[in-house]
Amino acid sequence: MRKILVRLLSVLYFLLIGIVYSQSTAEPVRLRFMTYNIYHGATQKGDFDLDLIASVINEQKPDLVALQEVDLWTNRAHNMDLALELAQRTDMIPLFGKAMSYDAGEYGEAVLSRFSFSRTKNHPLPYTSGKEPRAALQTVVELPTGQKISFIGTHLDHTSQDKNRIMQAKAINKIFKNCEMPTVLAGDLNARPQSEPIRLLEKIWHSSFQNPVPTFPSPDPDRKIDYIMYKPENRWKVVSKKVVDEQVASDHCPVVVDIELLPGKN
Repeated sequence: MRKILVRLLSVLYFLLIGIVYSQSTAEPVRLRFMTYNIYHGATQKGDFDLDLIASVINEQKPDLVALQEVDLWTNRAHNMDLALELAQRTDMIPLFGKAMSYDAGEYGEAVLSRFSFSRTKNHPLPYTSGKEPRAALQTVVELPTGQKISFIGTHLDHTSQDKNRIMQAKAINKIFKNCEMPTVLAGDLNARPQSEPIRLLEKIWHSSFQNPVPTFPSPDPDRKIDYIMYKPENRWKVVSKKVVDEQVASDHCPVVVDIELLPGKN
């Protein structure tokens, strides 16, 4: 009799745990995403100021940040690891993804996160000879609820012709098209709304801004080239969005979006 009672109590315990867990994951989880091209630490005053960049990030209190134009041990960045330096100033976890070798060091993307990384991968993107290599830095993080999401930071070609951006947009779609995990794509796409690269991306990604707000150049923005997108549509709900009016820390304005992760299977 005692053994039967112990077993029944054990079953009830695990049933209760399951109910609590299902209730916690059935509630939307609000997350704040940010994308910021930091111009390798150079400010609009002509100096180098990581404390200023960090203060911009800290003021917004993001959960995940995609950074572009990030240097690792280059001469121009004073041989610093910019991702690590900014992580230490923001109490976040850093990840750097190399796009190319540059100036005695490396140059590429970075992600800062409030959550530890359960998986990461740096995806090289196609480019034509003579242009800068680009990459899409993918991270997978596990939220306190146990749900997993994917966050991708990227920086598309900056030159005047769309050819490389089109190739890179197609590559991003191909890499992530079949990923069923809730995913956010953020970065400096160097393309305006309604341009061919953006139209290609919007075949599978949903833009957080329906009405374009200029993001570049920061002293007097006149074009939108920085984006936060998401997929699938039924797993995310945009709660708020803004372009931060910051005119000194970089030549880009940071973009911040609050999105709720809706219940569903990962």
